[in-house]
Amino acid sequence: MTSPAPFSQYQCLGLGRRALHQLRASLDRDRGVQTAALLQEAGVAGGEGLFSAFSAWLQTAYGVVQPADLDAAYLPEALRGFFGDYGWGTLTVSELAPAVMALDSDDWAEAAPDQGSSYPACHLTSGMLADFLGRMAQSQVAVMEVECRTRGDSRCRFLVGAPDSLSVLYDRMSRGLTYVEALGPAPSAS
Repeated sequence: MTSPAPFSQYQCLGLGRRALHQLRASLDRDRGVQTAALLQEAGVAGGEGLFSAFSAWLQTAYGVVQPADLDAAYLPEALRGFFGDYGWGTLTVSELAPAVMALDSDDWAEAAPDQGSSYPACHLTSGMLADFLGRMAQSQVAVMEVECRTRGDSRCRFLVGAPDSLSVLYDRMSRGLTYVEALGPAPSAS
């Protein structure tokens, strides 16, 4: 398997990490709480281009014409290779629950540990991954970041699942559970 020549680790599909970090800082300063929605919307718009780039990358790296033709056993390796080669960062994939997958990175491009945040802040990525992975799955996918290096966590962790599954997870978290607790079975009604 031959991988295309990687972009510099300082590039993110042609846009430097510094530019991503400045964009978020400027939006935070000027738009406050609207920042997350604006960046997610921009990320969703970028999902199609990312999917096209992944399709071309897959053909070179794996000889697969359509992403749907990739053997699922190779998906974690392919995602790690693609996002690494395109400068987004190191990515690992794991299943957390039957309906929830985790994407983890300790060097994700959008994260800016020096900026600090009270909440996960890779909003552009969340939107972009939702559209990108939805195209791969050929169905609607939701993405929620639950750990973020911008917030001071050691990694960025994105949870991926059907919108209904992540909605239930979010509802449980809004009641004070951690995402790990929220992934467990529903509490029994007494």
